[in-house]
Order: sequence, then C-alpha cells, then structure tokens
Amino acid sequence: MDAASTSLSDSYRSGFVALIGRPNVGKSTLVNQLVGNKVAITSPVAQTTRNRLRAILTTPESQLILVDTPGIHKPHHLLGERLVQSARAAIGEVDQVLLLLEGCEPPGRGDAFIVNLLRQQRLPVQVVLNKWDRVPLDRKPEADAAYRDLLEETNWPVHHCSALNGGGCPELVAAVSALMPEGPQLYPPEMVSDQPEKLLMAELIREQVLMHTREEIPHSVAVSIDRVEDMPARGKSKARTAVLATVLVERKSQKGILIGKGGAMLRTIGQGARLQMQNLIDGPVYLELFVKVVADWRSKPQRLAELGYAEERL
Repeated sequence: MDAASTSLSDSYRSGFVALIGRPNVGKSTLVNQLVGNKVAITSPVAQTTRNRLRAILTTPESQLILVDTPGIHKPHHLLGERLVQSARAAIGEVDQVLLLLEGCEPPGRGDAFIVNLLRQQRLPVQVVLNKWDRVPLDRKPEADAAYRDLLEETNWPVHHCSALNGGGCPELVAAVSALMPEGPQLYPPEMVSDQPEKLLMAELIREQVLMHTREEIPHSVAVSIDRVEDMPARGKSKARTAVLATVLVERKSQKGILIGKGGAMLRTIGQGARLQMQNLIDGPVYLELFVKVVADWRSKPQRLAELGYAEERL
C-alpha cells in the first residue's frame, strides 16, 4: 500500500457512479465541472458521448470514479444500438447511479422510460435536476413538482444543479460520497481520467467537428488516431508530438463539407483540436488530418468494433 493510501482515514469512501440520462441533458458537462478538468467532450448536438468515459474525482473524504455514458435514446442504426447497450451495461457495473434530468424542460416519455429502467435495479439512485439555473425563479416550484410526480414512490434524493456554473455541485459530491462504500483510493489522487491518450485525442477532434459542422455531418463522423510519435527538436524547430488521424464519413458529399472550400473547414477543425491536444499533453502538437469515406460505417459490425464500439453483453 502506498503512502497516499496509508494516510487516509478509516472512513474513506470510494467507488463507481454512472451518469445516466437522455442525450444532451448535460452529463459530460457535469463530469467536467465536478472533476475540474476537461475530460469529456461537450456540444449542443445530441448523442455527443459515444464511449463510457471514466473521470476521477478525488477529495479528502472520497474518490469517485464518474462513468459518463451515452444518452439513452431510441436507436436508428447499429451504432445507436451499441451506444444504448453501453449505457445500460454501465448500470450493472457501478456502486451508484446519478440520473440526470433536464430541469428547465418538462419531463417526457424518454425520462419516464429511464426511471422505470432504474426502478428495476437495486443500486442507490440520486437524481440531478440539471440546468436549474435556466429555470425562472417563479417557475421553480412548478418545475420541481413536475419531476417529483415523475419520481413518485422512488424515494430517490433530488438535487438541483447547474453543470455549467457549478451551482449545487459541492452538495451533490457530498451526497454521492456519503452513499459510497468504505474503501481506499483506487487511482493516484492526481489522475483525472484513466482513458487512453489516443481515445481522448480522437474525441477532441470529433468535438471540433461537432462545433463547426451542421446538418447530417456530426452523427456520421468517427475519428481514428493512426499514429502518435515524438518528434525531436531539429534546428529551430522545437520538440513536439506528431498526431496523424483519419476522420470517417459515410458519403462523398459529407467529405466535401468537412474539408470545405480550399480545405478551410478541415484547417479550422485541425487548429481547434491541436490547441486542445496541447492542453491535454502539456506540449506542442503537430496534427495532420485525413478524411475517408466509408459507406454506412455505423451499420457495419466489423467497422464499429475497429472503432471501439463493441457489442455489450447485458
């Protein structure tokens, strides 16, 4: 046992907590807010999260491993089915569940479906009414009552939070920590994510695609990191990390949109991703992007497996 573990109190708590909810309710934004670092990509586009990303929040009282899951939705292709499988499988692999609901909007059928799904589990569930800062003061009692009707007979604690500005987050961390089992730190306290660096790089590129493109492009894009290697300093050039990546799309027209006139769109995407990567690895990055058309890749099991979207066993 290392020095960090031996200095912990006997009542230290640790464990895994899955963030579950519909697409675009703010799960990734909340993960980043709680950890205090950008470990999950965010965008206004639904179904931004595709991988079960684990972020690590270490406090003097507890260590929480936050499992950010894809939004649970009605799938329209094999990729969508795999994403929903991933989210549902996560429920059986954690110590506790955080159900995120969009407090600024009335509850819908998707929320009711997830509530009924979680009622069948024996895990502790806590509810986060996210985006509470966007609810006008005079409408807060009405919004609160609507969600309490949805959650009747559950006895799940309800927290009002803003993933964007951090409102209610310290209280949420304390409540989640209190329900965790006693145990040691599972990761070094300085770690904020256990994801492979290549996966994080691929996600940073995909985030830029989501930010800068519209219409059919975001959902039909995947990114693979082909090579990462250190480039030593030469002459006036400083040492840097070279990253070669391929952006997959499903149609030739999408490739044209992604590249843009004279390559302008791809340069914009590359510049934004490169800056984020430099923050990730704390050093200069040379990024080269390629665009490749793979027809209907979202419906091809072999291609999905190559990209890391394996079938989950429920």
